[in-house]
Amino acid sequence: MDFTFTEEQQAAAETARAVFADVAPDAVPSPALTPTAVADDLDRDLWRRLAATDLLGLLAGPEHGGTGLDPIALCLVLRESGRVLARVPLLETAAVTHVLRHHAPAATAAALLPEVAAGRLVLTAATHGSTGHEPAERAVTARHDSTHWTLDGGTDHVPWAHPADLIAVPARTAEGRTVLALLPRDHPGLALDAQYGTHGERLARLRLDAVRIPADRVLDDTAAWPALRALLTTGTCALALGLGEQVLAMTSQYTGKREQFGHPVATFQAVAVQTADRYIDLRAMEATLWQAAWRVTTGADTALPVEADLAVAKIWAAEGVRRVVQTAQHLHGGFGADTDYPLHRYHAWAKYLELSLGPAAAHEDALGDLIAAHPLS
Repeated sequence: MDFTFTEEQQAAAETARAVFADVAPDAVPSPALTPTAVADDLDRDLWRRLAATDLLGLLAGPEHGGTGLDPIALCLVLRESGRVLARVPLLETAAVTHVLRHHAPAATAAALLPEVAAGRLVLTAATHGSTGHEPAERAVTARHDSTHWTLDGGTDHVPWAHPADLIAVPARTAEGRTVLALLPRDHPGLALDAQYGTHGERLARLRLDAVRIPADRVLDDTAAWPALRALLTTGTCALALGLGEQVLAMTSQYTGKREQFGHPVATFQAVAVQTADRYIDLRAMEATLWQAAWRVTTGADTALPVEADLAVAKIWAAEGVRRVVQTAQHLHGGFGADTDYPLHRYHAWAKYLELSLGPAAAHEDALGDLIAAHPLS
């Protein structure tokens, strides 16, 4: 593998850094002080700036008004997004865009992708299922007739569903195939119930009751759902990395200024060892992220399937970001719990990302099964 980023990928990261430079992580009320949602809508001003700088069309092809870059470039951009807790569905929109570009009928892609690149169409995806334990595609059933699909079921914890224009919902057919339906938020038979994440953002439970949707809004390519799931996983790991790096930077700055016994606490061995351990966590998160992103981008064959690299990235991202924010809270002392200081917001977002990735123990089990099924020769 080659972890050297191309000029185009580096340019995307630099553009994102400039766009996110003016984003304040404390622009909305604290989730610790807000019993429901911290805001009713996404950050529309930021969304317009992302569109104006071509970052919303990052994964759309040039023929549809996009830049035609790859998932590695997206992860570089999401890393910058995670640093400032950007309140936009950039990951979800980009992931669905990628699937539309590569797996949707040409007419469907041509109708939707220019609208996405221009910032006029917000996309999200339902990937958590109804129990958190069963695969997401089993939460909704799909039946097909000559011109339409009919969907029934329910799925929880859908991010940005209320401001989204289209929601990508995986559904299982009677034959055991998984299709991906593109549902308008206000489609007849679809109801959204409000739920809330640890970060204070509004999520949704989708209830589908005999939802009929035209065949051209259902992706029947069996590779569509795995591609969407893989990119959402990789992107979430990128968000966790950016968040963790920002938190460690905040911690280093604070412990370098906070003095005890006439010396900065950063000079104390116990503090230095803890921050060094968290630095190692972040470097492991970074290495496993780029390994997974490289596999997702190139489709390269190795001894293990791509699911193994995704599992390793999820293990490090979920465990690593939790350890980073916990250590940061500890080293900040009572100041870390001050709701006028942004660290508690990063902790809340880190917990949301950790829960979105799922428990590391489950990914370790899955990795073990993959290793057992693909013995190294």
